[in-house]
Amino acid sequence: MLLERARKLILGIMLGLLASCGGGGGNGGMPAPQQGALALTISGLPAGVAAQVSVTGPAGFSQAVAATQTLSALAPGSYTVAATRVVSGALSYTPSPASQAIAVTAGSTGTATVSYSAAALTLALREVANVPGAVFAAAPDGDARLFIVERAGRIRILQNGAVLATPFLDISAGVSTQGEGGLLSIAFDPQYASNGILFLYYTDLANNIVIERHRASSNANLAESAPGLVIIRIAHPTYTNHFGGLVAFGPDGMLYLGTGDGGGGGDPGHNAQNPASLLGKLLRLDVSASTVAQPYAVPPTNPWFNDASGRRGEVWALGLRNPWRYAFDSGQLYIADVGQDRREEIDVAAAGQGGINYGWNTMEGTQCYNAATCVQAGLTLPVFEYDHGSNNANGCAITGGYVYRGSAIAELAGSYFYSDYCNGFLKSIVDAGGTVSGQSDWAIPGIGNVLSFGRDGNGELLMIAASGRVLQIVRGN
Repeated sequence: MLLERARKLILGIMLGLLASCGGGGGNGGMPAPQQGALALTISGLPAGVAAQVSVTGPAGFSQAVAATQTLSALAPGSYTVAATRVVSGALSYTPSPASQAIAVTAGSTGTATVSYSAAALTLALREVANVPGAVFAAAPDGDARLFIVERAGRIRILQNGAVLATPFLDISAGVSTQGEGGLLSIAFDPQYASNGILFLYYTDLANNIVIERHRASSNANLAESAPGLVIIRIAHPTYTNHFGGLVAFGPDGMLYLGTGDGGGGGDPGHNAQNPASLLGKLLRLDVSASTVAQPYAVPPTNPWFNDASGRRGEVWALGLRNPWRYAFDSGQLYIADVGQDRREEIDVAAAGQGGINYGWNTMEGTQCYNAATCVQAGLTLPVFEYDHGSNNANGCAITGGYVYRGSAIAELAGSYFYSDYCNGFLKSIVDAGGTVSGQSDWAIPGIGNVLSFGRDGNGELLMIAASGRVLQIVRGN
């Protein structure tokens, strides 16, 4: 009897233990961790204007929020809601509060409110230098100096508010300035601070397009006197216009150059649509191990690497008329392609997407060129364009700039700035996945013909006028 009771007692204890462990498996009987939510209310912005709000929290949580939204399935903890200013048209929308901490607890919903208020935003131009013949300006990242390119073949340095008397580099003896030629741009190697390497884009005495490598000397304000290493020389016969003009490093560390179609009205050489020609293209080269024997390599990720049909491996994109200026930003490529008689265009594509055909000379902007209809299959049309208008009232030749990423006017972040040689305006757009918004005319008077934009070592933007004035874009009064 006693033994029987002991057996029942032991059996009861074992069954109790099994029950407390969930019996035959499952989740072990442990309750699922509870989660919370955050209801974020955003007000004060016009319809169609996205807020610039980020929410960060535990376990690396990060999410951008553009409008009123409830974030669910959040781990309990403290979340930071940070908002930055937004520009639409000529108005700047300031958030309040700019930053706030919100506690999210299990099974409940925290709340946060961001209210935007509008104020007029004006821009102005401040002259930083006047260099006759200036056509471009740039600086290595973080460098306090500004390198100003003279079309005649010299590079001048602006340092501490003054242009140094001795040029950093002078290759004028080998530069032709016929037509649209000359020394047209400079690109600094991403490791310039340690290797002193830079690249030039110019036209030689035979009007060929030349990309040439140089180095800074032990004196940081002087380049080495040794001749540069020619990376590539591209024949440009017959005409003295449409040389393109920009050399730049992409986010992938490759060197890009935008070549014009060879000149003449309407691309008479049929270069832009010919993948066997290097004219009318965006080229992509690997110059990380340049030598005299092999100045560049064709990246194997180029669309026609080792192509057996005659298409040039150097070509990254085709169908361009005269991509005088282009820019990389946050994984995107912006190309301002100068039009023929009617249309000026801005093309935007993913920076890593090769093989794009931008349409010239089948298309001029979104219109068929010299035809009522045309085959548009396989062509990528611009995200933005403008018509010249009667007597070029709206402009005649787009001057592409950059997406603003400086700190002095932080609310302009993401705005792509451009101008026009004839009208000299300052305008901007915001591209969001191929949809353009935030078109702004900044009503800057008295610039004259605008040749180019520039960017200093802090990411602030400049405009270069045909008069030689180098002007920084600043916040207005």
